[in-house]
Amino acid sequence: MSTALGTAESVIAAPKARVFRTDIQALRALAIGLVVLNHLWPLRLTGGYVGVDVFFVISGFLITGHLVGELSRTGGVRLGAFYARRIRRLLPAAFLVLVVSLILLVVFLPYPRWGRSAWEVAASAGYVENWFLASMSVNYSALNDAASVVQHYWSLSVEEQFYIVWPLLLLGAVALARHMRPPATRRGVRANMTTALIVVVAVVAALSLAASVVYTIVAPPQAYFATFTRGWEFAAGGVIALIGSRVSLTRLAANIISILGFALIGYAALVYDHATSFPGYAALVPVVGTAAVILAGNAHATLWHARVTALSPVQWVGGISYSLYLWHWPLIVVAPFVIGGEASTMSKLAALGIALVLAALTKRFVEDAGQRWAYWRGSSPRAFAMMIAGMLVIAALVAGVLTWYHARVEADKPPEDVVAESCEGPAALAPGANCADPFGRADYTVMTSENEYFYTPEECGDFLPILEYGDLKTTHECDFSRGKKDPTRVWLIGDSHAQQWQGAVFDIAEDKGWIVNTSFYGGCPVADVEFTGFRSEWGAADVERCRQWSRDLTDRVEDDKPDMVITAMASRLQLVDDGSDRPQIEQMSQGLLKTWDRWDEAGIKVLALADPPFNAEVRGADCVLLNADAPQTCARPRTEAHPVDPIVVAAAAVGSPSISLVDLTDRFCDTTSCYAVVGGIPVYYDADHLNLEYARLLGPEIADAAERLLEETG
Repeated sequence: MSTALGTAESVIAAPKARVFRTDIQALRALAIGLVVLNHLWPLRLTGGYVGVDVFFVISGFLITGHLVGELSRTGGVRLGAFYARRIRRLLPAAFLVLVVSLILLVVFLPYPRWGRSAWEVAASAGYVENWFLASMSVNYSALNDAASVVQHYWSLSVEEQFYIVWPLLLLGAVALARHMRPPATRRGVRANMTTALIVVVAVVAALSLAASVVYTIVAPPQAYFATFTRGWEFAAGGVIALIGSRVSLTRLAANIISILGFALIGYAALVYDHATSFPGYAALVPVVGTAAVILAGNAHATLWHARVTALSPVQWVGGISYSLYLWHWPLIVVAPFVIGGEASTMSKLAALGIALVLAALTKRFVEDAGQRWAYWRGSSPRAFAMMIAGMLVIAALVAGVLTWYHARVEADKPPEDVVAESCEGPAALAPGANCADPFGRADYTVMTSENEYFYTPEECGDFLPILEYGDLKTTHECDFSRGKKDPTRVWLIGDSHAQQWQGAVFDIAEDKGWIVNTSFYGGCPVADVEFTGFRSEWGAADVERCRQWSRDLTDRVEDDKPDMVITAMASRLQLVDDGSDRPQIEQMSQGLLKTWDRWDEAGIKVLALADPPFNAEVRGADCVLLNADAPQTCARPRTEAHPVDPIVVAAAAVGSPSISLVDLTDRFCDTTSCYAVVGGIPVYYDADHLNLEYARLLGPEIADAAERLLEETG
């Protein structure tokens, strides 16, 4: 496929002859170094993720320069040949790592991880992984997410989408220039074409940057992965490719600009962290820094920094940067399961060493050899055919893994009646318990569907057509009354930390014939507070939707007048700011009291459940799985794992007998430590939520508290 504009005459001022740029190779080395170190030690190099932005600017510069060079030589761009070159350059190594990642997944990771990871492999093979993650609203920088083995392919997906669109955009700019009033001279033709390209690229950069800023405010998790919020970073490189050779810099100015550029990248890597609102305005720092280094190197081949950046080790790392990016992440994810323990400094260094070796081998025998392979080197159709064949092979492998995964899921038994035995689960920490090894080896370590806290029984039916906000549905009615006359009506409400108790509440409802309404909104408190985010600041639209749900739910419960509200939430992690500068705990606890008092005045009993101790905030989410023989290793000091809970603070200030607190901390912790395994049962299902079985074993204590509240207050 070929696209030509005009004649083969040079319509655009030809760029300088292509030369090897050691500064760009060094930027690649810096970028991959930042990314890898951030993934290995996220709490030390907190902003290393900006290495991806460095890669984006480099790609924009190089691809724009290549395309403009072809336009200057031929008056057009052979799109088929261009895309085929991208296929030969990128896909062999990318597909190899995807296949190996699938193998590592099924060999080393517990099968509940297979399903989502397999789908992500498929999304990565189709280069839409960034949109898959955006749809899942995953925060790539979050420390608690259970990452898939190919999550890093999101940036490669963004690059591939850029490669598809960018040539078409440049051709459109040239076509626009040709249809303008033709100038009288050939020089005028060149000027028209160059101006059109610069204007179009600059406009794209401005629009994309504006979209990035707005979307990062409105929907930060999705903005991180969206292609249109990153397009301006490629365009910034494109602008340097178009105007860089026309910018005259003295050697001194070039030296200063390049050093400042490296400093900006380093500043972002050292100062930014997972809470930084990114990309948005913040991405300007590494992007401008990268553009400055490239611009300075356009005019002068050797600058001060070359004493370091031109060194052979730096150039070697830059040369293998693509393969190193592919290999390092799956090795990091799999390493703890291979060694059977949480990653140590030595195991991280070993993973890095293996990644370097694999990257070097892949560069030589896959990347370089793939581009020289005669079968497809001279044939664009063959390149496309091999791409499709590779995708089909990966699709077949993914289908096989998913089939195996679903077969294992089907083999799991659904939740059955849970009856606590002496020394089983939380009973091992009950008063008077005399258990030989209350914190010893768990009966099981792999979480399956049997342990899912969010399961919905058939008594709950479909979502109710109330408390809906766009595509967010929040509310069920679960009828366990079996036609009982005048049954007790209960609302269970809050975020996912309320949902984790629903198994216990449903058991109580089944036993006592209750009707239970549930309403959950992840990360969102049911309290009269100025909510701003969960763990980190949320986008404006999400904040407003949360606040609206909280207000509407409070009103709905007040109007419904149930016999009792059971409420719980991760109030220690929910951010509030009323502008008073009062401590978070004070603002949250007083906001809870305001909401509870409203319900109390309406004659509604309120049973508040204290939040369990932290899990991923104080230990690795896979700690029990990796320390199956010695789960005591996962114990953490009580003061660290269970800081002050605003729910407990609010309950202490309650002045009404109709508001009661259930604090089950002593079923998770003794006087000194909090545990991840108690009485042979893993406490947690995932990084943040309780194992369904453990929650259900605590049901009798919640039932006793509920009965006392209902009976004593009438």
